[in-house]
Formats: sequence, C-alpha cells, structure tokens
Amino acid sequence: MTTLQNERLRRPAGIRSIRLGDTKVSYVPDGDVRLRPLQLLPDTTDEVWAAHPEYLDATGHLVGSVGGLLVEHGGRALLIDTGFGPQEFGMPDGPLGAIHGGALLAGLAELGRSPEDIEAVAFTHLHSDHLGWACHPAPGGARPALAHAEYLISEAEWERRDLLEEQGMAEQAAALAPHVRTITDGEEVFPGVRARITPGHTVGHAEYVITGGGRRLIAFGDAVHSPIQIDHPDWSSAFDHDPARTAGHRRRLVAELSEPGTIGFGVHFADVVFGHVRQDGTGPAWHPVDS
Repeated sequence: MTTLQNERLRRPAGIRSIRLGDTKVSYVPDGDVRLRPLQLLPDTTDEVWAAHPEYLDATGHLVGSVGGLLVEHGGRALLIDTGFGPQEFGMPDGPLGAIHGGALLAGLAELGRSPEDIEAVAFTHLHSDHLGWACHPAPGGARPALAHAEYLISEAEWERRDLLEEQGMAEQAAALAPHVRTITDGEEVFPGVRARITPGHTVGHAEYVITGGGRRLIAFGDAVHSPIQIDHPDWSSAFDHDPARTAGHRRRLVAELSEPGTIGFGVHFADVVFGHVRQDGTGPAWHPVDS
C-alpha cells in the first residue's frame, strides 16, 4: 500500500460510496472499535505486529470501523447491519479495548435518508456491534429507530437466539423478535442482493452478494476483521465460534475476491472498507476501491 493508504489503516472509515450500475452502496459509519491485536488474532506474534506497524494506532491498538451498509436501488433502501448504537463499552483485557457508536442516523441523513426510508435491515449475525439501532431508539423516541423495518436474519442464526440470552442479551433478542423474518441461503432479499449463509464466525453468519453494472460486491460481515487476514487467511479471530471453519471459508473468500469485477466490503476494516484482492509478490493483499 502507499503511504496514504497506510495512514488509512490507522483511522476508522467515514462515509464512502460506490456504484454498481443502478445500485448505490454506501458505508454508513456508526463509530469505531479499538482491538488488542494479539488477543484478537491469537495466531499472531509480537514480531508480526512489529513488522506491520501501519495497522496500529499510537496506543498499539488495531483500528476498526463500526457501522452499516446502505443499499439503494430504484428509490428503495436496504440496510445491512446497524452498528453499535448510542453507547460505549470497553474491557481491561481481552480482544476488545473500546467500542463506541451513535453516528449512524446522522450518516443516513447526510446521505439523504431517514430511518423511515429503510424498508428492511439484513443482519450478517447477532452480535451487539451489528444490532445497535435495531434495538435502540432514536433520541427522544420510544421504539427502536428501525422498528418499522423487517429484520432479515438467517434461519440458523435466529434458531440459536438462545446464545444471545446466554451472553446477557435477552433484552436485545426481545426487541428484535416482533420484526424478524428468517431468510435462507441464496434468497434474494432486495433487488440484486442475495444472502449467502457462511457459518463459522457464528452458527448462522450471513454474507450478502450485491450485483449490478457487471460487478458484484460481497459484504462479508465478520468473516474477516482486518485486511491483514487477507494476507493470512488462516488467522482466525478470537470472536469466531468455529475458528477452523471460518479459516476455511476465508481462504475461499480471498480467492473469490481476486476474481475480476469482484469487490469486498469489510464492515470492521479501517478506512479501507471497500476493496479487492490482488496477488502482490508473496501473496494476496487488500487494495482499497473508492468508486
């Protein structure tokens, strides 16, 4: 990557949009996350991170984005994931250093959309940094900001919502329940948008493949947390439910993202959320795409 691109690896993403023919796809930031690299990717070492300081901020944390993906087509709007919501959280040890959200509604407004414009929310999985505004009210409101929309969740993920309750998220599960419609592998959930069920990070993790204008974009959720995993797909995250299964899927995904006309979207990547994979010297590498 260039010096400018390296700088982008140390800051969270702002609003970024690309076009796929008649479909516009925009990253809508909600906040950011700071992660402890050795704990997030247990197969890495101090030597790995010493060789890749471009990924770390001044405090030695891996910088990630938190937000959603707005898909607009023919006046209609779909949102994939909803950020963390108006809250913040941190832990003294473990992978998660700090996370905060709250900006997604302002980002939608900047893109000319209100929450009421969103006809459906398609979730990649049921972790709190993806459920945010589906469970939290807008300022001054009583209902969740997106409660008017359908909540699209893979069948396998929703069947195991007991895992949410085990994690102390019974309230979030209850907030989601009245709005849920389960979806299956290959189902078209919006014009040009198909679900692809890819268990590993969670039991029913979903990706969304968006096609238009002769190109396709794969919103791969938490199958990959950082661009460094593109170079090293065997490095699974501490948050992965099944690390071996996720690593196998990630190897296939990296090969797919190398194909012509294919773009990836990494919701937790730093300011390089859209990109594609090129073979650079010793192996694959993530290259940002901004239009």
